[in-house]
Amino acid sequence: MVHRLAAQEHLLEGNSLVEKYEFALSVGFHGVELLGRGDGEFAARSAEIAAARSAGVVMPATTVIMDHFIGDFDADKRKDAREQIKMILAGTVAAGGFGVVTPHAFGLFSRALPPFVPPRSVDDSRALLVESLRELADYAEPLGATVLLEPLNRFEDYVVNRLADAVSIAAEVDSPSLAVIADTFHMSIEEPSIGDSIRAAGGWIRHVQLGDSNRLEPGAGHFDWEEALGAFADIGYDGWYVMECGLSGPPREVLPGVADLFARGGKRIS
Repeated sequence: MVHRLAAQEHLLEGNSLVEKYEFALSVGFHGVELLGRGDGEFAARSAEIAAARSAGVVMPATTVIMDHFIGDFDADKRKDAREQIKMILAGTVAAGGFGVVTPHAFGLFSRALPPFVPPRSVDDSRALLVESLRELADYAEPLGATVLLEPLNRFEDYVVNRLADAVSIAAEVDSPSLAVIADTFHMSIEEPSIGDSIRAAGGWIRHVQLGDSNRLEPGAGHFDWEEALGAFADIGYDGWYVMECGLSGPPREVLPGVADLFARGGKRIS
């Protein structure tokens, strides 16, 4: 089976999206994932992204990179995050992509660290998240775009930590324009069984981001890639696998090894 591999743009060599894409192809990858920065920065790249698409650059998705998200404690920040994501959704479709990745929040609060009790209950936070996701999914649907809800580990978020959490919320929203992303680094911390969790989430998973147990490239830690790729095959997943992690060395040295690992179905060389 051929796995569609991409890397986030900052992990690729080159001074332009065209150069980064050419480098990606040279190391066995097939696409570039964009970074969706806030404060209108992503929207300001529209000419650059349009030129890249015209040149044949494949840009399947965008990950939101902001200092506040749709789960913020502040209502104005939640509203701003929604409006920024709407612009990113439109820009991603203009790039030829399909999805925008966002968590509930990043670094806002952790129940695993002092003071342990969040200023807003998990139930109230979940209700506000559902409300925001409904608004975003309604916006995304006529564009043909998909909002991809990302579970983060317990030290980075306090509401959506496991695939099952994200699936439960997506099922409540009940929109064809809302799905779930599986991030293997976060899964390595939170999921009791990688394979079983993937199979339980099934068709809700529309995107995968890659990071080993140490948040470096696949193969650099102790994550069981053979188990994970087998489970993704079991659910019929045929979407993208995107590098969202650190690298243990220069991209031209590290990325070919990732492509080789996936060509082997996750089997390590003994």
